[in-house]
Formats: sequence, C-alpha cells, structure tokens
Amino acid sequence: MTQPSPQPQPGQPGTPSGSPPTAHADAPQPSEADKLRELLRTPGYLKMLMFCGLIGIPVSLAAFWFLAGLHELERLVWADLPQALGHASPPWWWPLPLLLVSGICVGQIVTRLPGAGGHIPASGLHASSPGAAALPGVILAAVFSLPLGATLGPEAPLIALGGGLAIAFRHLTGTPETPMSTVLLGAAGSAAAVAAIFGNPLIAAVLLMELAGVGGPQLFAVMLPALLSSGIGSLVFTGFGRWTGLETGSLTVKLGVNSPRLDAGAVVWSILVAVAIAAAVHLIQYGGRLTAVRVARRPLTVTALCGLAAGACAAAYALGTGRSPADVASSGQATLAELAGDPHAWGVGALIAVLLCKGAAFSLCLGSLRGGPTFPALFLGAAAGVLLSPLPGLGVTAGLAAGLAAATTSALRLPVSSVVLVVLILGSAEMMPVVILSAVVAFVTTGLLPAGPPIPPVGRTARPAAPTP
Repeated sequence: MTQPSPQPQPGQPGTPSGSPPTAHADAPQPSEADKLRELLRTPGYLKMLMFCGLIGIPVSLAAFWFLAGLHELERLVWADLPQALGHASPPWWWPLPLLLVSGICVGQIVTRLPGAGGHIPASGLHASSPGAAALPGVILAAVFSLPLGATLGPEAPLIALGGGLAIAFRHLTGTPETPMSTVLLGAAGSAAAVAAIFGNPLIAAVLLMELAGVGGPQLFAVMLPALLSSGIGSLVFTGFGRWTGLETGSLTVKLGVNSPRLDAGAVVWSILVAVAIAAAVHLIQYGGRLTAVRVARRPLTVTALCGLAAGACAAAYALGTGRSPADVASSGQATLAELAGDPHAWGVGALIAVLLCKGAAFSLCLGSLRGGPTFPALFLGAAAGVLLSPLPGLGVTAGLAAGLAAATTSALRLPVSSVVLVVLILGSAEMMPVVILSAVVAFVTTGLLPAGPPIPPVGRTARPAAPTP
C-alpha cells in the first residue's frame, strides 16, 4: 500500500523532495512598495541611476550650445542680414528663398543620411532616441529647418539629441547594454536636453514620463478622470469659498500681482473654446499627415515645394497685414511673448490672418521639414484665445489659458504635460481650473476625431536606439 507523501510542516521551506514550493493562487503577492524597495536595493539599478545623473551634465551643455547656435543663426538670418541689405525689418518676400533652400537641403538630408533627419513632426513627439549614428542628420535637418523659417519648434531635435548622446556616452564608458539601461539612459538624456528649452526640470520630467506611456491606456484611463475631478474640485472650492467667506487652508503662496477673478462665464466659454481649438489643431495635423504621405512618394521635390509654399504663407501674411513675415515663419516662441505681453496691439484682422497663414504653414512643415509641434501650437492657441476673448464673460486671461491648453493638448496628446506647461507659462495658478478643463476637453475631442492616414517612412530610417518601455 502506497504511503501518503508527508506534508511540509510550518516553517519548513520547500517540498519533501527539496524542489521549490508550488505557488498557490491565494498566496500573498508583493506590493508595489515591496517591488520598489527591491528595485532600489539592486546594485545595477543604483549604478545606472548615478550614471543617468552624471550624463545630464554633458547633455545639458550640448543642448545649451545647440539652442544658442540656433538662436544666433535665426538672429543672423532674420535681423542682421536684412539690415545689412538696407531693410529695417525682413521684407515680405524674405521667407520665400529661405524656405525654398530649407526644403531642398532637408530633402537631401532625409534621403542621404541615416535616421532621415529625425522623426516626422506630424507623428507627434517621440520618446525614443534615433541612435548616435542618426545624430548628424538630426542636427543638420534642424539647422536647415528652424533658423530658415520652418513653423516648428526645437523640442523634437532636442529629445533626439539628448537620448542619442546618452546612448553614445554609454558605449564610450563600457556600461553594460540592457533593455532597461537603454530606456533609462535615453529618457534621462532626453529630459536633460528638454529642460534647457522649457527652462524647468519639472515639465521635462513630466513630458518624458508621459511620452514613454508608462501604464499604456490604463494610465490615461485613470489620469483623465483624476484631472477632470481635480479641476472641478478646484472650481467648487474657489467658488464656495468666495460665496461663504470661509477658508479651508491650502498649500499656496500669495503672488505679488493682481490675478483676475474666475467666474462661471469663463468656465463655460473655456469648454466651448477648447472644442473649437482642438478641432482646428487636429485639422492642421491631419493636413500634416497628408503632406507626409506625399513627401514619402517624392521626398526631394515635394519637400522643396512644401518649403516654398510655407514661405508663400508667410509672405502673404506680411503683404496683407504689413507685419513681419517672421510672425508666421518661426516657431512662435518670441511672438508668443509679444502677444501675451500686449494682446491689444493685435487687431482682429491681424489675428485672423496669422491664424490662417501660420496654421497653413504649420501643416506644411509638419509633413516635410524637421522640428517639433509644441511652440507653433502654443502660439496658435494663444492667438485664438485672444481673438475669442471679447466673448461675454471670457476675458483675455481666461481666453489665453483655454487656448494654450487646448491647442497644446491637441497637438501633443499629452494632457498632463500640457497642463503643467501652460501653468508655468502663465506664471499663476489662478486659471488652473480653466487649463485643466480645457486640456481634458481637448484631449477627448481629439481622440474622437479620425487620426488620419499612417505616415510612411522616408529616406534612410535608423532603428531607434531607445525604445519606449
């Protein structure tokens, strides 16, 4: 008769045969805190964390000189050179030859150098690095796009530059190559570079975290209700506190400037404004995707034609308004500061003209040249907000907040990063409920609209060196 196998007594590890114990379905699983503690105790992770901190020094220096070089080239092309030719400001025809040259040069870079000059801006921002081999093409494409008048920003080349340099330094130091180290180094390098353009490490960290998509769709499924409820909760606390005169206490500081009062009209209009601006920015990006499809078929010819057409948009704006063509043929970073500083200096006709012309140039550049979508989207949102500010109960400040948040969220599809960025730009948390509501509404509106055709690869694409987790 077969004897039953002895059962392990409490405190005895394993089974009688010495094999590992069988896990039961009801066995307690380690908590997230336990997993984090275990990760922090791993020597390899701590070493990689230290290396990521050190890598921020050379990457930040490279990003600084890259941005400084772009700024000096832009000043040379748009200020010094026109003055040397006897013009007080760039004439109306100035962007035509510049953007034609830009299109010709970028077309050559895309088809001849590894990495195709970086990712196509119409596909949005990417957290992955194109690899060290693609960095020359990325830098050259940015140099021949941004200073010559492309309606794009420098953040996408910066992300590629930071991630590529971090991976290159890893190879130089002989650090072991693992999927985790590649992701961490790419994200750390990109964040260090992006912090240089936004001037704040917080937005860089949030942007790269959201770009990496940690948590996938579940992240957005949890994040959107949290954002929306926090915005509505802030409205309730603000309104109820004013109605009753009571205080609950909060972790805030008093600003030394007068902030506008937030009323119901601004909240209602911000929702409607967010829907309209999100749909308009999505239409611009849809056009950028269509442009990218045509560029993929004949990259040299179509890229040059798109550059010339973007220059024609800037020239038409200058002819029609008498203002500088740089309002259209630029990232919009400097013009945004002018608009926000003195919004009443822009007439209704100038605002409509810059929205139409810059929107068309933005769509063309998204599918053909190289750069990022953030700053043009910010300017378009601000211009639309100022244009709509006379609506009863809205106002300039609330219009700016709603326009900035809606346009940035629609362009980047990153609601948390957009909220943080817009609040930092406004320099005040007074309009944060409007910013949050506009960002959530714009994100949902954009998600319900058709995404557009897929963007085919162009030129000599390089395999990304830092895939998203």
